[in-house]
Amino acid sequence: MNILLTGGSGYIGSHVAVSLAEKGYGAVLLDNLTNSTADVVSKIEEITKQRLALVVADVRDTATVRAALRAHDVSAVIHLAGLKAVGDSIEKPIEYYANNVQGTISLLQAMQAESVKMLIFSGSATVYGLPQYLPLDEHHPTGATNPYGRSKLQVEEILRDLVRSDSNWRVASLRYFNPVGAHESMRIGEWPRSSPTNLLPIIMQVATGRLSELQVFGNDYETIDGTGVRDYIHVSDLAEGHVATLDYLHQNSGWHTFNLGTGKGYSVFEVLGAFERVSGRKIPYKVSQRRPGDVAACYANPAQALAKLNWQAQRDLVEMCSSAWGFAQSDCVK
Repeated sequence: MNILLTGGSGYIGSHVAVSLAEKGYGAVLLDNLTNSTADVVSKIEEITKQRLALVVADVRDTATVRAALRAHDVSAVIHLAGLKAVGDSIEKPIEYYANNVQGTISLLQAMQAESVKMLIFSGSATVYGLPQYLPLDEHHPTGATNPYGRSKLQVEEILRDLVRSDSNWRVASLRYFNPVGAHESMRIGEWPRSSPTNLLPIIMQVATGRLSELQVFGNDYETIDGTGVRDYIHVSDLAEGHVATLDYLHQNSGWHTFNLGTGKGYSVFEVLGAFERVSGRKIPYKVSQRRPGDVAACYANPAQALAKLNWQAQRDLVEMCSSAWGFAQSDCVK
């Protein structure tokens, strides 16, 4: 069974491709290579010992996406392509809606034309907005507070409408929390081509001397040490969650949402301390003012994923940090 991964050569997509191969699925990668490189494919092939197809195209090119679905006999799609930086989305909202919303509509048009009606959407916990209670479950009210989150929420609304209109569709939105870490082979991992915006990639770049210090935005929150608390999940756990969801959709039609997180929150200083211990390096930091819109804490209730998908995160913070550090030191990082 062949699965099309849009954004398939990216950080999450490459790990999902490995997990799919391990479970006997065929992965077809579609990527415009804006935030990744084609040599990732050879690294996935090294890990899986399988040949992969790469289609270099933008997901908004409906005709090319449709041709890829047909040429590779695709049975389901995992939609990972899109822009994902909250701050960047505030500065460039049109780009975010064009990539994330318009791109999804283009994909759905191609899928509908080819009668491919199974889809896993790369969602986000940002759709919950400001937490009204913790941990966040799938019944928490939605209400994103930035263009990135709103683009994800708008796609979810489109997908709900689609499923209501045609009961043959099988669609799940996986609401990610904060993916970090790297594959155990150290052949694939996260190393942004542009300036990093997420905590662990910034710490990694400070540790390797590419950045001088970590900026900590606020140390006066009502948390264990005053810094923001987030739910970090190992990217390999996240990837395995996609495979579990794919298996679930084979048995269940309709619309579904699942939180993919560990259910535990870690503060900025807790992550920093764990990374310093595994790397043996001191990470200089500077405390700055809180960023507008940041919340004190945000972490998942992943019980629904355990109950319905038989999935839960297996890797702890030490593994997340040690794998990230291993990848940062590998010959894959240039």
